[in-house]
Amino acid sequence: MHYLLIYETAPDYLLRRAEFRSAHLVLAWQAAERGELLLGGATGEPADSALLLFCCDSADIPAAFAKADPYVVNGLVKSWQVKPWHTVVGEGAANPVKI
Repeated sequence: MHYLLIYETAPDYLLRRAEFRSAHLVLAWQAAERGELLLGGATGEPADSALLLFCCDSADIPAAFAKADPYVVNGLVKSWQVKPWHTVVGEGAANPVKI
């Protein structure tokens, strides 16, 4: 199953990001090495949100990631949510549908 972890970043995100970026990336790469986090990164110009794509059995995994993320803990993310993503097209689709 795929899940999107969606971050809405704080207005001062870009100003404060450098202080916490290394710790955030360590956490992210650990999740990637476990096969949970497939892709992640900021969106917008300038960055006003971020998307992280997880492949795992439960929404609890991306939620636990967010709760431990230095960006969230230190207020660089003002809100976050986990949404299931019902992928149906593409090589990695969780539920491929071909007609």
